[in-house]
Amino acid sequence: MSTDTQFAIGQRWLSNTETELGLGAIIRVDFRSIEVLYPATEESRIYTKADAPLTRLTFTEGEMVKSQEGWSLCVESITEQQGVLIYHGVREDTKQATTLAEPNLNHHIRLNQPEKRLFNYQFDHPKWFDLRHGSLTHEHAHAKSDTIGLVGARIELIPHQLHIASEVGRRYAPRVLLADEVGLGKTIEAALIIHQQILTGRASRVLIVVPDTLLHQWLVEMLRRVNLAFAIYDESRCVALEDESDNPFDNDQLILCG
Repeated sequence: MSTDTQFAIGQRWLSNTETELGLGAIIRVDFRSIEVLYPATEESRIYTKADAPLTRLTFTEGEMVKSQEGWSLCVESITEQQGVLIYHGVREDTKQATTLAEPNLNHHIRLNQPEKRLFNYQFDHPKWFDLRHGSLTHEHAHAKSDTIGLVGARIELIPHQLHIASEVGRRYAPRVLLADEVGLGKTIEAALIIHQQILTGRASRVLIVVPDTLLHQWLVEMLRRVNLAFAIYDESRCVALEDESDNPFDNDQLILCG
């Protein structure tokens, strides 16, 4: 890649601001502006010469370049004709010496390797790094929060439920017996614990076994309270799975059965 601003028809350039356009080709040059066609997306752009956000794609000896026909060339030497580069080398498929003119480079070439983008002056604006850094900082702070998995639930803030869910949810592979009296929110406590275990990565698959009469109640509560969509596996569905010999967890990570 070069920062040279001597434009000529046939040269191949990359857009610094619209990398998704692929490799462009200069099709018109006048005193003030240039027009670049991007064949990969069938779009064109007109830029002023003085501040065109473009970087020229050039290769050096030893690099592999790909043609529009799909074959690749190992560059051995480079010449220039009227501002257009001619690559001389050996084809990778036939091992024959040949040339590849700059206008015939593959349209879909992109600089995906970090070192190539660095050495070819294709930099992103620092604001994108700052945005990513800030996002990861907030994500890290959220992951360390003592209330992760608890604040998003649609429940009343009842102290004993939050205390139990917080204490149990932070454990690795917890084994507990919730023995509150009827109506004190054991279902909500279990939902909060499961929710926290999933959000913190301590659990990825969940199987809940309840009496048949409570299947739909738990299904609704888990979805309404903590937005976890469970799949019900009743007798008919289990019988159907016996014939398929599939692991139910291959299709559903959250399962509710009686």
